[in-house]
Amino acid sequence: MKSKDFIWIFIIVLITAFVMVPATKSIFESMTNNYPYLMGFIKTAILASMGELLVNRIKSGNYFSKKGMIAKFIVWGFLGMIFVLIFKVFASGVEAAQAANLLPIINNDIFLSKLLTAFLISFSMNIFFAPTFMILHRITDNYIELGLGKPKYILKIRLSEVIDKINWQVFFGFVILKTIPFFWIPAHTITFLLPENYRVLMAAYLSIILGILLTFSNTIKAKNNN
Repeated sequence: MKSKDFIWIFIIVLITAFVMVPATKSIFESMTNNYPYLMGFIKTAILASMGELLVNRIKSGNYFSKKGMIAKFIVWGFLGMIFVLIFKVFASGVEAAQAANLLPIINNDIFLSKLLTAFLISFSMNIFFAPTFMILHRITDNYIELGLGKPKYILKIRLSEVIDKINWQVFFGFVILKTIPFFWIPAHTITFLLPENYRVLMAAYLSIILGILLTFSNTIKAKNNN
């Protein structure tokens, strides 16, 4: 391991400790309650960007092998603000639908009731929102990559160029039809079992985990094909 690896680990440990240690946990919860969008930006921008850096490290050995990390940091931050709203919308919507007998509910077991509700929130969010979000994220990533992370180049790129760069077969065949049912729905079920203040944070951690799993999986496949 190199010194940069220890720095990456130290930052992750520091962030995790901040939200777990009682002395700082209260600060985190207070900030999340009072400034949900700002905290959504900060949490997602930092953790998702840490995930992007780690993927770069695994693929090339260099954390900063790709250009445009600042632009991606900003995009992730705005996506985090969207998560704050969307998580609330789907959580409240599912609970309202259960109360109106439009979705199933379990009354005689507290844990199973919470688990079912969490699953229904995760399922509905990943079916109705996730594909749109994934397309948006893929488009923003391609804009940044084609524009080398520089606004003056990004603004000159046509949407048609960005769309043509997307491998739609892989996107729908793998990203939509595999990661959503086999990773995101189960993972977000756990997310919605957590207190509301920690859900966006958990989603950001999950993006790191998925990035690592996919990178190692692709690396193994590439070795087997050679």
